[in-house]
Amino acid sequence: MTDSPVIDKLNELLKDAGMFVRGGFQPGPADGAPPLADGSTAATIILIGNAGGDMWQAFEPQADRTLRHPLDSWLRPEIDRVAAEIGATPVFPNDGPPFVSMQDWAARAEPVHRSPIGIMIHPEFGLWHVYRAALLFGEAVDLVPRANAPSPCNSCTNKPCLSVCPADAFLPDRFDAQACVSHVDSAAGTTCRERGCLARRACPVGREYLYGKDQQAFHTAALVSAVKRGYGV
Repeated sequence: MTDSPVIDKLNELLKDAGMFVRGGFQPGPADGAPPLADGSTAATIILIGNAGGDMWQAFEPQADRTLRHPLDSWLRPEIDRVAAEIGATPVFPNDGPPFVSMQDWAARAEPVHRSPIGIMIHPEFGLWHVYRAALLFGEAVDLVPRANAPSPCNSCTNKPCLSVCPADAFLPDRFDAQACVSHVDSAAGTTCRERGCLARRACPVGREYLYGKDQQAFHTAALVSAVKRGYGV
């Protein structure tokens, strides 16, 4: 239990879907929150997400793999249901354009930081977490104060995430998605394809939240498909 009745209720509503409240904040003009249905400005933003394998355990038995985006197709009704019950407006990372800056919002809500491989790292969950949606409220909601913690990457001297990628896809200024996918799709990419990104798995933080093999393979396949569609191949 927290000191916020709204967050407690949200966590109860989200529990069976393996998700939970990731934090929240009162937005200002620079946060780029879309207007509510009545044209008013959101007074509170609460982020919803998951960590580890709990959401996978909820999703996998119900997954309709005949759909192009089975996870999104399962996830959106779950979030919509919770939003309707709590009286909030849901916003998803893929809604747009314009798209909301979910990673910037995450940094406002929690002590997360951009890792050397681009994924937001959490001091407890490491790289094994995702922000799935945001809930916008027209009124101010009592929130748990944002914790302050430095990036775990600051004290990581070896930074194994930067040295294990067989495709050398993590460049100083960008992620080379085409190089990643070309390797994953090749005969040499079996480990990445079946067990997930080697760079992500090399991180020592949050090992207890590491995704299982089936979950890893599902997300890798989704990445490959998305990149191929983007490159028209």
